[in-house]
Amino acid sequence: MSNRPFDLLQDSIGKNVMVELKDGVTVSGTLAAFDIHMNLVLDNAEKLVNGETKNKYGKLLLRGDNVLLISP
Repeated sequence: MSNRPFDLLQDSIGKNVMVELKDGVTVSGTLAAFDIHMNLVLDNAEKLVNGETKNKYGKLLLRGDNVLLISP
């Protein structure tokens, strides 16, 4: 069981996550990597609008200061 935020992220490596950004954009993809600044690398990333895929990006780097929430 994960007790710390980074433990939860570590447990989510290789799994699909949904990330909401500060500007309201929602992105989903497979969490490939993260760092202490909460920068995230997602594989098979997709921008979602109303739960449906709007754009496909493939590999995507999200800057940690833009991340509002991460849902494993």
